[in-house]
Amino acid sequence: MTRYWVIAPYDSTRADIWEIVWQYDLANNTIAIGWNELGGISDQGQLRDAIEEEYADRSKANKTWLFNTMWNFYNEIKKGDIIIARRGTKQIAAVGTVTQTAYYNVEKGQERVGKATDDFYANFIGVQWHDRPRDRQFDNMVFAIRTMYEISEGKYKALLLDRNGVPDEDEEEIKEQAEFVLEKHLEEFIVANFDRIFNGKLVLFTDDEGNVGQQYSTEIGNIDILAKEPTTNSFVVIELKKGRESDKVIGQILRYMGWVKENLCIGNQQVKGIIICRETDAKLDYTLKVTNNIELKRYIVDFKLI
Repeated sequence: MTRYWVIAPYDSTRADIWEIVWQYDLANNTIAIGWNELGGISDQGQLRDAIEEEYADRSKANKTWLFNTMWNFYNEIKKGDIIIARRGTKQIAAVGTVTQTAYYNVEKGQERVGKATDDFYANFIGVQWHDRPRDRQFDNMVFAIRTMYEISEGKYKALLLDRNGVPDEDEEEIKEQAEFVLEKHLEEFIVANFDRIFNGKLVLFTDDEGNVGQQYSTEIGNIDILAKEPTTNSFVVIELKKGRESDKVIGQILRYMGWVKENLCIGNQQVKGIIICRETDAKLDYTLKVTNNIELKRYIVDFKLI
């Protein structure tokens, strides 16, 4: 089964170096990530030990995120998977197909940056970059500020649609479903308008590394939106129902809440949950009657031409 990954070729705030490494990637059909000290480790225990040794001063949550990133890069990305190279949070640089699984090459990493900097990335995968889309700019933020993470097929397909709703890629016909597009934009809309929607009662969580709580990476999956409640200092896990069965969405939000409790909470800090859906059902209603820390919120779509 094809999986879809978003990778940042380099820090987009360093525009001159970003352009150098990106032109190298296009010419050599590759992409790379950093953390050279951890490159090529295939054993889970050894990888965890290396992270503890190299990044001892980082938080437990950051170490978990780093482990997931490196483990996925070396063990989960397979030939035939799709890579989206992002520039910042609003631009697709290119889309490509994985042709070679991860490998470690210091010399190639140095060649990739040339003489521009000593800060090079040495963990590579091979990617055949497609002709389209290239340099697609979005009006709003569509990518999380993380080096690498996985997205769903639905979100991938929604990203490929041009402004007229037509797929912008040379591939077999894409059977885009309206539900995928709606939910993709719903998440982005909520994040972009977070203060207005929640009237300041919630704020988006940002971790020690500056990662914003949208599609927040954990070892058990990505949390749709992770926020905090300033008045109580509680964490709030927000999940979109996304057409899933009620039992599955309840199980997932409870797992994420448990992960946040274990990895992010300090002392007596609490975790709450919010499920956002278009329509509720009896199963969901009955479940929430006996859970006092999860709220259900419904949204409506109202489109008018005046």
